[in-house]
Amino acid sequence: MHGVWRDGNRFELLAESSCFLPAMFTAIEEARRSILIELYLMESGRLATALIEALCRAAERGVAVALMLDAYGAMGLDGEDRRRLEQAGVALRLFNPLGLRSLTRNLTRDHRKLVVIDGRVAFTGGFGAVDEFIEAWYEVAVRIEGPVIADWVRLFSRLWDSPLTRGAGETAMVRHLQLELLPHEDYHGMRGRVVWGQGYRYQAIRHSLYGRVSSAQRRIWLCTPYFVPTRSLRRRLARASRRGVDVRLLLPGRDHDHPWVRYAGQRFYRRLLRAGVRIFEFQPSFIHAKFSLVDQWSSLGSCNFDHWSLHWNLEANQEVDDARFAGEVAALFERNFAASREISHREWVQRPRWQRFKEWIFGSFDAWLTRLR
Repeated sequence: MHGVWRDGNRFELLAESSCFLPAMFTAIEEARRSILIELYLMESGRLATALIEALCRAAERGVAVALMLDAYGAMGLDGEDRRRLEQAGVALRLFNPLGLRSLTRNLTRDHRKLVVIDGRVAFTGGFGAVDEFIEAWYEVAVRIEGPVIADWVRLFSRLWDSPLTRGAGETAMVRHLQLELLPHEDYHGMRGRVVWGQGYRYQAIRHSLYGRVSSAQRRIWLCTPYFVPTRSLRRRLARASRRGVDVRLLLPGRDHDHPWVRYAGQRFYRRLLRAGVRIFEFQPSFIHAKFSLVDQWSSLGSCNFDHWSLHWNLEANQEVDDARFAGEVAALFERNFAASREISHREWVQRPRWQRFKEWIFGSFDAWLTRLR
């Protein structure tokens, strides 16, 4: 599912936590009417404490604060932190608490990441409120101003009122916030669209990417921390490379929070490399960012290219169709390619048997997960 393309937006690329965390905290401190936050990961620690303190201060000065967390992703947020939020007047809700029901129902998680301040400024990306995002993990976010914020607020509001979301807080509060969206000045025609997915049923993010890859003329550059692509995407990438499009993948190196996912995805390297796709493994740290660039179209947000995102999770991305913004995303890719190790086809076909075994065993596990849907 997706919103419509809207003109008159401003998008600012914020690479690394040293850029997007200060920008988000500044926006929270300057909030006067409303703060909406939706996160998958929030665990007690330095970053969560700083966020809780900022939200409590906002609530105490009369700002309406709505915090929506995934029930599984927030299991590391201790009871004292939750009480502090609720006692300060923060409306806290949890999406899809775990229960004794079907496995696939429990696997449905809210993986979206969103911060909206006063209906005027928003942030999305792959971030969460866990300490790894302070320094250990490489992440990217985008700051948003303009008409597309209304689509982000509607997306948040629908899930806040969902039967799967439980907790404290009045649903009428969020409906009221939606009405408080203010008109935006003209930002010189930057086009943007909010696109989202909801498990296997609604896959607008995937279909949008497929369409762009199939029609690409010049470049297809994709960054994802969890690369276990569908057969359809693999074929599209290979076909694009064979017709002369510059196809590159920016993926994690040895530093990975779920190494088995990396091995499961590496079983696809050989055929992609043989088709001319260039594969770069990022070396400085674990790259948790999810962003794509196809010609001058960009997409940044929560969605990975794995079965969790494509089959079970709720995901959302910001798409941007703008040459200047595409240039900034391309420059970010180039910096990260330079900090990566490129995998050659010759090197890969000579990889050791132990590496091949890990690809087989974890690839088999991944195939079993796929069949669960």
